[in-house]
Amino acid sequence: MNIEELREYCIAKKYSSEETPFGPDTLVFKVLGKVFLLVGLDQIDQLSFNVKCDPEYAVELRGKYEHTVFPGYHMNKKHWNTVHANRQLADNKIFDLIDHSYVLVAQSLTKKDRELLAKE
Repeated sequence: MNIEELREYCIAKKYSSEETPFGPDTLVFKVLGKVFLLVGLDQIDQLSFNVKCDPEYAVELRGKYEHTVFPGYHMNKKHWNTVHANRQLADNKIFDLIDHSYVLVAQSLTKKDRELLAKE
């Protein structure tokens, strides 16, 4: 997986947007204004990104994929993981983790935004 594949997957999600609120080197993906993935734009050979994760599932993933999933770099370590692509996880599993993050963040949206997301 490369950064462009990651970007295409994230931006294709319903009501997702991409921004650079932390400067030109960090791309942030949001669902209706709330962050679900962060990735550094300076990564070419070693792609890693941060995604939100259920705390118990985060611990499970870190134990099972100890060379690939780590507590979130510069994030709340309980709720965020840093995932390294092209190591122990196949791309479809990485996409699952992105989906998990998107759903968790979507569940924390306001009722009005959750209803908007559920439409269509």
